[in-house]
Amino acid sequence: MRNINISRRWALGGALALGLGCAGLAVAQAPAFFRIGTGGTAGTYYPIGGLIANAISGAEGRGVPGLVATAVASNGSVANINAVQGGSSESGFTQSDVAFWAYTGTGLYEGKPKVQDLRVIATLYPETIHLVARKDANIKSVADLKGKRVSLDEPGSGTIVDARLVLAAFGLTEKDIKAEYLKPGPSSDRLKDGALDAYFFVGGYPTGAISELATSTGISLVPITGPEADKLLSEYKFFAKDTVPAGAYKDVAETQTISVNAQWVTSAKQPEDLVYKITKALWSDETRKLLDAGHAKGKLIQLQTATTGLGVPLHPGAEKFYREAGVLK
Repeated sequence: MRNINISRRWALGGALALGLGCAGLAVAQAPAFFRIGTGGTAGTYYPIGGLIANAISGAEGRGVPGLVATAVASNGSVANINAVQGGSSESGFTQSDVAFWAYTGTGLYEGKPKVQDLRVIATLYPETIHLVARKDANIKSVADLKGKRVSLDEPGSGTIVDARLVLAAFGLTEKDIKAEYLKPGPSSDRLKDGALDAYFFVGGYPTGAISELATSTGISLVPITGPEADKLLSEYKFFAKDTVPAGAYKDVAETQTISVNAQWVTSAKQPEDLVYKITKALWSDETRKLLDAGHAKGKLIQLQTATTGLGVPLHPGAEKFYREAGVLK
């Protein structure tokens, strides 16, 4: 009887161990979810986020095995940083200026707690500051916005921050214009209907909402240049000179303006090994093909510029990859 009991105990113990082993295997094989906060669906962040999410997801022999990445529409830079900080998103896209302010507790984040856990996965591409105007609005420079109906984008976006800086550089405030706070899609609709004279948009060209507007109605891009812009560039190092080439939008001539960088950020709390694998997948040959074919701005997302313009530290996992790749010494 004792031997039978011992046998039963061994059988029970073996079954329990097997069950625990299978449970451990199931846990190990459970997919890991990695959200990428982007922007409005009519902008550049959203389609680029979709391409990257597709590239790093573990499917069709590419990406990170077991990873399911998704691009999530949002209000843009500030909203994405807040989501990363609060844990409701694993990562997000942001303008380099907004990331710097969040990390240092300056600018837009003056008087607010620093987002000290913010870390960069990669600098992606230059984000052009578009000032889109109706062709018949007679707006030739930023100074001409005085008294006009102008959308600055929604509160919480990076665009509204830069729009205010540009206005200030040309001696204007929101009180000098008839300010509205709309995303690019609704701004385009109102401009098309004659209910808006101009709007700001920060993003890679060409962007869908502006392209559609240029084709259907016709637009002008207002240059951001001259001594006022030069002063802005010297005061804020995250800005750089930029040019929208002729033909980027239908019947729009080459336009001188300024830009910031788009960056992909995450939290220092994300595991080093996971971010290392994600960064490695981002710069794989398969991802290169997807970026080149998927969006005009995708071609500008290059390994050689992935660590440029960093106002925020790299995530250790990303830094490990860039050192292995020879991008960082």
